[in-house]
Amino acid sequence: MGARTKARKRALDLLFEAEQRGVDARELLAERVARPVTDHPLPQHTLDLVTGTLDRRSQIDELLTTYAQGWTIERMPAVDRSILRLGAYEVLYAVDVPEVVAISEWVALATELSTDESPKFVNGLLARIAEVKPTLA
Repeated sequence: MGARTKARKRALDLLFEAEQRGVDARELLAERVARPVTDHPLPQHTLDLVTGTLDRRSQIDELLTTYAQGWTIERMPAVDRSILRLGAYEVLYAVDVPEVVAISEWVALATELSTDESPKFVNGLLARIAEVKPTLA
């Protein structure tokens, strides 16, 4: 597993944990930076993904709601919700990662961690967001 893949997984773990525990994700991130739970500190890419996603969460959630035909954010499985938020952030705002690579990475995490239907759903929704990206202000 590559460094960026590991960083994505750690970002996903952090957002998912915060939601499941009902704690503020920024506070959990700060806690993990100050007192890591593993022998390895959080990679910079993890920090960038989490903070960027949190900074733009309302815009990301609006896009997910708009293009997730028939699915509300609340109805999505929690792991899919975190995958889609992070994936949308990376597709929309990461300048050093090609959109197709970002989508592929998040689909792989959905395949590993979520339901049988999730990879197709994540792929379709992130691809649609990449498609409309040029029209977003």
